[in-house]
Amino acid sequence: MPYFGELIALLTAFLWSGTSYAFTEASKRIGSLQLNINRMILAVIFLFAIIGVFGFSIELSFSQIEFLVISGIAGLVLGDSFLFKSFQLIGARLGMLLMALVPGFSALLALIFLAENLTAANLLGMLVTLTGISVVVMDRNEESQTVFHLNKLGVFYGVLGALGQASGLILAKFAFEENEVNGFVAAFIRLLSAVIILLPAIVLLKRYQNPVKLFRKDLVALKAMVTGTILGPVLGISSSLIAITYAKIGIATTLMSTMPVIMLPIARYYYKERLTGRAIMGAIIAVIGVAILFLL
Repeated sequence: MPYFGELIALLTAFLWSGTSYAFTEASKRIGSLQLNINRMILAVIFLFAIIGVFGFSIELSFSQIEFLVISGIAGLVLGDSFLFKSFQLIGARLGMLLMALVPGFSALLALIFLAENLTAANLLGMLVTLTGISVVVMDRNEESQTVFHLNKLGVFYGVLGALGQASGLILAKFAFEENEVNGFVAAFIRLLSAVIILLPAIVLLKRYQNPVKLFRKDLVALKAMVTGTILGPVLGISSSLIAITYAKIGIATTLMSTMPVIMLPIARYYYKERLTGRAIMGAIIAVIGVAILFLL
């Protein structure tokens, strides 16, 4: 099927858009640390069940497992941790802008390690799309009362977060290129490796609360977390791995980065937020970039 990987990458962006709203609601109620580890544990359980029910093959070579484990550590442990720290220091809006570096890092690493070359049209489409995304992300809502400023440490963490996520995808693609791997199986291994590292560390630091007691008091938070986990760590991560299997990593990550643009109609029609002319213009530019990636 033509553009299968690119279409899956766009589907991933839609899934992550829904995830962001669900996790925003859950994090307000239980905190980002609790949400982060609990969503991973729940995703591992869901993925284990999916693999068992559908009978997906788990026969992988040692090197494939090794690549996926290191991929999970690079992307989900280091990449996400640096990203969250960047958000804390410079705000989610500016942090998301630094995430626009992920396609660039991915394309460069893919060129060096996978010999994936991008055409002039590919590069043009990526540039136009990322420009549109940047315009949307940097658009400031006048109603926002929280002001963040760029600082060196926040930018440094943001760059490390982008590099971690890009490296995670490159390592995962090594596993896919060696032999066929089911996307759900790959996501399971990546998430399990992250849980094995993060959970003991959080428990030893005495920062992990009993999830049964936590969610018994707040069923709304539980519903939001379950919804976000299904859309993001289960379906979103799995589809992102499928996308990089069938499309060049630079293009796939660019399309997956359109999440801020996809979130605009959700914000307008579901949350009744006012969209500025700048945000709409950025969305149009991003759509033109996506069209270039598909048509040229």
